[in-house]
Amino acid sequence: MSENIKLLDYLDENLIFTNKSFSTSKELFETISDVTLALGNTREDFLSRVIDREANFPTGIQLEKIGVAIPHTDAECIFKEFVAVVINQSPIPFKSMEDPSQLVQASLVFVLGLNQPHEQLEMLQSLMGLLQNEKLLFKIVAATSAEEVLTIVKTNNL
Repeated sequence: MSENIKLLDYLDENLIFTNKSFSTSKELFETISDVTLALGNTREDFLSRVIDREANFPTGIQLEKIGVAIPHTDAECIFKEFVAVVINQSPIPFKSMEDPSQLVQASLVFVLGLNQPHEQLEMLQSLMGLLQNEKLLFKIVAATSAEEVLTIVKTNNL
């Protein structure tokens, strides 16, 4: 895992969504797109690109006790880099990264908006380290505010 890329550096309180009740990934992507557009983080085509990329390269990951998804899109539609964190009250179905015919019920979604290809790989490696710590993931899923998520990430030096 690279020490250069820290999850904390890419988090923005405006892009941490707790206690949400999105019923589909499209609904989740629409909200992320609206907020990132308003913040000036993304181009207009971010929404269509993230939906297309997820359809062609699914990002659902089934861990032992929790489902997670890490959708992302092409670097050229990102102006200001971010990682959005969505904690949904009910899991959202995402196709599995390993087997697209399987669905993963994701309770935690990290939407990556990165515009440097090497950063995307390093951020994925950093998130994979986090995904191996289910105790920490459950702490994040239990968080009820953006501040709480930021505190967990800071405290654990992510």
